[in-house]
Amino acid sequence: MANTETALKDAMSSIEGTIGVALVDYTSGMALGTLGGGKDLDLAVAAAGNTDVVRAKVRTMEHLGLKDEIEDILITLGGQYHLIRLLKGRGNNGLFLYLALDKSRSNLAMARHQLKKIEADLEV
Repeated sequence: MANTETALKDAMSSIEGTIGVALVDYTSGMALGTLGGGKDLDLAVAAAGNTDVVRAKVRTMEHLGLKDEIEDILITLGGQYHLIRLLKGRGNNGLFLYLALDKSRSNLAMARHQLKKIEADLEV
């Protein structure tokens, strides 16, 4: 089992094209841990903004009466992918992994696969 710091380091090193990664509590909008980012990607701002995305999708699913779980949410920009993966399992309710990728240097399918493995090993 990996802790937050180990999981974030694993994402940065094992997922090709990663710009930044964060573990976010979407009940508060606060990042519990971040790695990467920089002047072009403020991970604290991204954590808060993507919390709104998750909350909106959860509300929409409730209004539609969908009895399913969100696996991940993909936002595709001109030069980046932003991947939000909601954590499942004991004690992980209200958390998501946020991953920003350089579109030209990444493989989206592999990134999703790696992020799923990191989630499985993460213990918060």
